[in-house]
Amino acid sequence: MKVTLSVLDASETSFTPLVVIELAQDVKEETKEWLKNRIIAEKKDGGAQLFFRPLLNKYERETLENQNLYLVGASKVRLLLGAEAVGLVKECSDDTMRAFTYGARHDFKGFDDNNDDFLTMAECQFIIKHELENLRARDEKTIPGHHQTKLYPGKSLLRRLLTSGIVVQVFPLHDNEALKKLEDAWYTQFPLKYQPVDCIRGYFGETIALYFGFLEYFTFALIPMAVIGLPYYVFVWEDYDKYVIFASFNLIWSTVILEVWKRGCASMTYRWGTLVMKRKFEEPRPGFHGVLGINSITGKEEPIYPSYKRQLRIYLVSLPFVCLCLYFSLYVMMIYFDMEVWALGLHENSGSKWTGVLLYVPSIIYAIVIEIMNRLYRYAAEFLTSWENHRLESAYQNHLILKVLVFNFLNCFASLFYIAFVLRDMKLLRQSLATLLITSQILNQIMESLLPYWFQRKHHVQVKKKVQALKADIDATLYEQVVLEKEMVTYLGTFDDYLELFLQFGYVSLFSCVYPLAAAFAVLNNFTEVNSDALKMCRVFKRPFSEPSANIGVWQLAFETMSVISVVTNCALIGMSPQVNALFPESKLDLILIVVAVEHTLLALKFILAFAIPDKPRHIQMKLARLEFESLEALKQQQMKLLAENLQEEPRDSGKEKAA
Repeated sequence: MKVTLSVLDASETSFTPLVVIELAQDVKEETKEWLKNRIIAEKKDGGAQLFFRPLLNKYERETLENQNLYLVGASKVRLLLGAEAVGLVKECSDDTMRAFTYGARHDFKGFDDNNDDFLTMAECQFIIKHELENLRARDEKTIPGHHQTKLYPGKSLLRRLLTSGIVVQVFPLHDNEALKKLEDAWYTQFPLKYQPVDCIRGYFGETIALYFGFLEYFTFALIPMAVIGLPYYVFVWEDYDKYVIFASFNLIWSTVILEVWKRGCASMTYRWGTLVMKRKFEEPRPGFHGVLGINSITGKEEPIYPSYKRQLRIYLVSLPFVCLCLYFSLYVMMIYFDMEVWALGLHENSGSKWTGVLLYVPSIIYAIVIEIMNRLYRYAAEFLTSWENHRLESAYQNHLILKVLVFNFLNCFASLFYIAFVLRDMKLLRQSLATLLITSQILNQIMESLLPYWFQRKHHVQVKKKVQALKADIDATLYEQVVLEKEMVTYLGTFDDYLELFLQFGYVSLFSCVYPLAAAFAVLNNFTEVNSDALKMCRVFKRPFSEPSANIGVWQLAFETMSVISVVTNCALIGMSPQVNALFPESKLDLILIVVAVEHTLLALKFILAFAIPDKPRHIQMKLARLEFESLEALKQQQMKLLAENLQEEPRDSGKEKAA
């Protein structure tokens, strides 16, 4: 029997809370009641048909601080119907991956009417977020109680409530029991082991799991570079001609690891179902604004903003600002070189051990300044990209990533390129590279994990004292959890984590023939990074909503671009070495031509390798082809069925005409 949403009850008061909605303190009761009715109303009436209740009842709100916190949940059937609506893909009994349908639920592996583990908690919270975001304005022109906040038909209510400040935040709750199990399997026991990527995916979703899978893969991929680089560093430190083999290995290595990652990523995401998950039509992002009009594609009413105005903002404001920031970065770099000259002169004049240590001070100061500038520029880039008023979240992210990558690349590597190709001081290049790499790794560990964790622990102690002092008869455990989690730092996504790995990849690959130990330091950092990132995900940040992902997105292209630049850089460095120059004492033109020829050959080899290694394993390709064939066959059968029905109706219609 087909189950419809109309038979579900959304008035249950005791349910497992999955999501928390925090309203502003000045929100009127009229607005709260309207929001509640829209959330619990049936789907046919424009509601989400979810469970909804305040964290505190009337008596508890009088006893405690008046927290405008509300809990949202859903019944098992509602979640399963929601899984079908969002297009979740699950494994069938015949080992194929198919979009879940409630009617065929018994055909899927692991499904049992008495078992609640078929959907992961991350998937349940993703479904609730999807349903809340799909609450649409109907006949309302304004939000009740806030008549200055305009609505129009089809507008997402949750997005409008967030942008107007009526809803402060919406976040998923942690499951403390499941979180403890995940921590035990993940990072509380330090011995080296593989990441529980499937468990991470089940708790945090595919996007977070892919990042940790890539971090683990990248760390292990660095080990061969570290092992080979160590003897080169110890035994042939000054023999640049011998670094040709190491640099060539580096270039092949950087290509192979990225192509092999694509294959591993495809296998993981096929197993999770996101590789074959159909893309949904993107809604306008919450911050998008414009004059109300009709979307020519969907036919729906939404804000319209002319693209030429966005282009003017990009090219007349954003681009000049980015160029100005790049110029300022180069200016700071020249100040750093003045400091290097001053420290070197002081050391040559005195020759003491203390002035020898002083030689590293300019690089350390410059590394700290780079980190500060990167973080300040990130805020400016976010403001500018938001001001450009991109309609889609994907367009916003792409423009933000481009701005940040360009600045970070120049800010972090400009000094190294200047030392290598202008000053041609290999000793200073090694010193600067080592100092920048190690200092940036230490700063990132402190700023991203240790400080936030320390602040979070202090807040946790304060909340515990407050809850223990309560004499009200309430569910203190749930109250404590919600109040604690609402004050946690919001996780803004994997952007900063991938950026850190991208810059690390640059330090390792761009100047590998000058400083072979870079890979070894990167490996040591990443072994601690895995645990510190796991700690901050579990104990520092709010739990993020799950986001289905099929790959690491634009970051794959960023890493591949960096590997291409590394080919040119390493060939140029080897060509500039005294040993190679000695082979061409009379004609430098011949040297340049040979270096360019070698560089083009290595690039050609790189692209041949990339083409020769398939992005998806053979068995995944076969399964995807089978799914596509079955989809086409099902569509053909549906069309034949409709055609047959139309042919059956034609004789009836002609008979009626004759009778008439």
